Amino acid sequence: MPERQFGEHLDTSSDSNGSRDPIGFSKNDVNISLPNPARIYDYGLGGDHNFASDREAFHKLLEVDPDARTVVRSNRAFLRRAVRFCLDQGITQFLDLGSGVPTVGNVHDAAHEMNPDARVVYVDNEPVAAAHTRRLLQDQPNTAIIQEDMRDPEAVLNAPETARLLDFSQPVGLMMAAVLHWVGDDVTELLARYRRELVPGSAVAISHLTDEDLPEQMRKVEAIFDETSTPVTYRPRSRASELFTGFDIVEPGAVYCSEWRAEPEETLAEPHRTKIWAAVGIKT
Repeated sequence: MPERQFGEHLDTSSDSNGSRDPIGFSKNDVNISLPNPARIYDYGLGGDHNFASDREAFHKLLEVDPDARTVVRSNRAFLRRAVRFCLDQGITQFLDLGSGVPTVGNVHDAAHEMNPDARVVYVDNEPVAAAHTRRLLQDQPNTAIIQEDMRDPEAVLNAPETARLLDFSQPVGLMMAAVLHWVGDDVTELLARYRRELVPGSAVAISHLTDEDLPEQMRKVEAIFDETSTPVTYRPRSRASELFTGFDIVEPGAVYCSEWRAEPEETLAEPHRTKIWAAVGIKT
């Protein structure tokens, strides 16, 4: 099977022998008929690492939410701004949980624009996301991908890649962009475990889907994700103080992501159209 080039959509429906793809995942590792949020997100951003089922799911989202592309793009823009904020605070190492499929605006892209020596560890358990990230990072010595579930902090924190690249005696930027809404369980203990690893001066950046201003529309969105590999769980901005226990939330607080320290061209007249709130906190 020839090596697939970036710019081609993944579609292995014609290859049913279970062979291993050159970038490192087996066809048996991935149920291509079941949409996956990471790959849906990739397609929404204009990426190429998705299957027909993911594209179909995103077009279903567009039917109930015409702003679906605005949602994913606004979140990605927040992530870039949060990385830059961390660098301005002197943070030069990042742990990106639930990093998803590599596409426009990765953490290391944003970080290396300001500091080529910044170190980044990505974490994702989705085989396509991990395989493509691994390939993307082949020539990036200051970056790595761990194929683990972020809900298993011990596996993440004890991974060889984490030990090689991150020094937890120094501040770390913990990035959790558009990932906690895929965790249906109580996330407070999960956050507490990662928080214990961080020294004062570390930062955590969280963005999260909410249904608080558009409940009827978001119920339709929820129904679509119920048919994917990972259902969605909404949490309102009022939960921010709980999620940021042990951190001082910086200005402007928990706001829709297009409002968080956005450039003029990134702002929206109706910020709630992003359906994602965002905040950044500094550990005290």
